[in-house]
Amino acid sequence: MAKKKKADAIAHGCTGKGNDQVRFDVSTMALAPHLKIIAPAREWNMTREQSIEYAKKYNIPIPVKKKSPYSVDLNLWGRSIECGVLEDPLKEPPENAYALTNSPKKAPSTPVYLTVGFKNGVPVTLNGKKLSGLKLIQSLNKLAGKHGVGRIDQIENRVIGIKSREIYEAPAAHVLWKAHKDLESMVHTRETILFKSLLDQKYSQLVYDGRWFNPLREAIDEFNKTIQKRVTGTIRIKLYKGSATVVGRKSSYSLYNKKLATYGKGDTFDRSSAEGFIKLFGLDLQTINR
Repeated sequence: MAKKKKADAIAHGCTGKGNDQVRFDVSTMALAPHLKIIAPAREWNMTREQSIEYAKKYNIPIPVKKKSPYSVDLNLWGRSIECGVLEDPLKEPPENAYALTNSPKKAPSTPVYLTVGFKNGVPVTLNGKKLSGLKLIQSLNKLAGKHGVGRIDQIENRVIGIKSREIYEAPAAHVLWKAHKDLESMVHTRETILFKSLLDQKYSQLVYDGRWFNPLREAIDEFNKTIQKRVTGTIRIKLYKGSATVVGRKSSYSLYNKKLATYGKGDTFDRSSAEGFIKLFGLDLQTINR
């Protein structure tokens, strides 16, 4: 957009201590290194109180007050909250820090069950109804948030080297992540699942560190496009008092075979091969410990 507008600079309001400044700056450097980056809060070393006063002086609308000095980022995928009383890692977040989720204590006493349908790894239906990605996430945010699902309180390791206490609300993201992960476990082999977990960790690190425009990220995307072709099916989830529990799953690509898994009538598993397999599987350990 800066190129389209023929701008010669990009400005942002990040402080000199957060992660977002890294993401903005690194992305700008990757896409348009000729642009100048202006970061007043960082360059002027402004405190939170000074930033609030500056905004007030120049009539810049912000949803922050000195009595509630939370730093909040909000988008479709979730809400992040920091600063104020949250800077004491020992204190429980006050309820006024949350906006998308009910307290589990005040959530409905009756659980609700829902189904999420996936096609090629993408959620496409909610309770059997086909929805756009936007509508599906909005609906899930409202439903899961009502039941207190999606609250996260954690200590993070910021890119710049300091630790911070971060609070998140991500109802839809929490539900979809659990559902998607469970469906993957049903349709992929053990080796695929283990290998993908390594790439998941690296992918999330690249995104967190602001290195989105990176050939490695693009390569992992291509890997995921291939294996997500099998991630098609339906996951049933129970929402209750802050928890989202997968209670059922179904897929035409399922690798689950009841005849092999059952311990009852109809079992077709050949137990006679187990002893020989175990001997070979543990042969290296038997040899090294002689």
